Amino acid sequence: MSEQKYDGGELLIEAFDDLGVDVIFCSSGSEWAPAWEALARRQADGVPTPRYIDLMHETVAVGMATGYGLVTRRVQAVLLHATPGLLQGSMAVHGALLAGVGMVVTSSESTTYGDGPGQDPGGQWYRNLSIVGGTHPVAAPWSKWSNQAASVHTLYEFVKRAGEMAARQPTGPVYMNLPLEVLLEDAQRPEGGKKVVARGRRVSVPEDIAAVADLLAGAKNPVIITETAGREQGGFEALTALAEDLGIAVIEPTSTVCANISKSSPAYIGNDVEKIIDEADVILLINARAPYYPPSRRPAKATTVVIDEMPQRPHVVYQVLNADMYLEGALPETLAALRSAALERTDAALIAERQAATTIAHEAFTTQTEALEAKALAVTDVIDPIALSVKLREIVRVEDATVVDETITHGRLVQRHIGWERPDGFFYVQGGLGQGIAVALGVKLAVQDGFVLYTVGDGAFLYNPIVQSLMAAKDTDTPALIVIYNNKKYLSMKMNHLRFYPQGSAVQTDNHLGVDLSTQPALSEFAAPFDMYHAEVDDPAELDRVLAEAVAAVKGGTTAVLNVAVSR
Repeated sequence: MSEQKYDGGELLIEAFDDLGVDVIFCSSGSEWAPAWEALARRQADGVPTPRYIDLMHETVAVGMATGYGLVTRRVQAVLLHATPGLLQGSMAVHGALLAGVGMVVTSSESTTYGDGPGQDPGGQWYRNLSIVGGTHPVAAPWSKWSNQAASVHTLYEFVKRAGEMAARQPTGPVYMNLPLEVLLEDAQRPEGGKKVVARGRRVSVPEDIAAVADLLAGAKNPVIITETAGREQGGFEALTALAEDLGIAVIEPTSTVCANISKSSPAYIGNDVEKIIDEADVILLINARAPYYPPSRRPAKATTVVIDEMPQRPHVVYQVLNADMYLEGALPETLAALRSAALERTDAALIAERQAATTIAHEAFTTQTEALEAKALAVTDVIDPIALSVKLREIVRVEDATVVDETITHGRLVQRHIGWERPDGFFYVQGGLGQGIAVALGVKLAVQDGFVLYTVGDGAFLYNPIVQSLMAAKDTDTPALIVIYNNKKYLSMKMNHLRFYPQGSAVQTDNHLGVDLSTQPALSEFAAPFDMYHAEVDDPAELDRVLAEAVAAVKGGTTAVLNVAVSR
């Protein structure tokens, strides 16, 4: 048996255990000795304990927790270092907030700076790690809730409460400041500790369900717009059943961040909101936080029903839904109840008429997509990004892969031409660019033997902590296929410049600032020190071979990095 010393570090691990945390993601800092000691004691004594992963960058730690949480839908635990580590990881924490991933993010302060009783925390806290007011106010703007556990006597319940709060709608990261002195202080094992149970489920009252069902029963052209219905367990299936059984067209706008319905569903008609907004008579905004742009754009004649457990997202600065009715229950249950009520009220002939219309619209979208693909595949001198996407779709279908996307100008192509057919088949990285490799690795950690494809532009790839991320892929045995859509420029920067100054000096002199990435190194070579498969390809004739080799490498247990020169 190891030395028995029960302190705040043990309380922290005990709280994580009771929250159901199975992985602790850490970007190391000197405050975590109590947590490390608690984990080492448990491991030495054969006590079941969460898996601990050391990661060499804060974005990687939070990003992997985000990817893992996207798939498992469980609360995650992240350890960062003091104020600097928290600030370095802040973009990824904000990304987790936007993605709706529940996690407890922690870092530390000192409360005595070496002048108090007990163990000496070290001079680094006094000299350069602390911040006026403490770390928790720093995290407040980009976390769901932020607080400090100022006493070892409240530490355990504080952390458990934080985890429960993270798991409630709107799910997201909470931050806890855990002072080092609190972690080092002797403690008593909590009495009456128990595992945290899943959150309760609720459905809108029958009268509200009936009112929306009556509306659908008389609708000639109802439409569903959704961004994140698939984030809820069972949401993909419930939305599909509602749409297909009632003949309601589904649009996933370009702001979609996860798989919500199969691209081959006869109810799916594409991503063009503008095409339908003025023709629909009923619009169901199902987990659609920002369905229109500009926000003031509203339907010409449709009644708008918002279906969302938390429709007004407190972290969204400006949100316009123009709702006429709300259903605010847990999503799968609410959609199932609405489907049953609407089927009872809607004439079968009307449903058949709507189903026929959605099928026609779906087939028109499919035909247009196939024409774009045929044109791109016919190009033989360069690699069109649509052609690359089609090749990647073939891999996704064969391997039943999960796609994690961090492209910008190619994002619409990835969604349309790679697509998805199943729940959790696609995730778009939220927040600032530079987190995607880590998110993809977290997804891979969760899907285990599943295949993960990460798509990214060269500009976004260069924003990532590449070396630390590839190191994490090797250390955690999470191989993924990384494909870079490389046009050697920040094309989105150029497009936005042209939007504002279409005939400006930049155009007249061909001097586009903030765009050029032509001096970049061979990006795939970053994989070489880690003995990973890597290749550069600019010849369409070589693309199939290189992709096949990369897939074989990933299936053999190593990450593959492909740098693909695309024509635009």
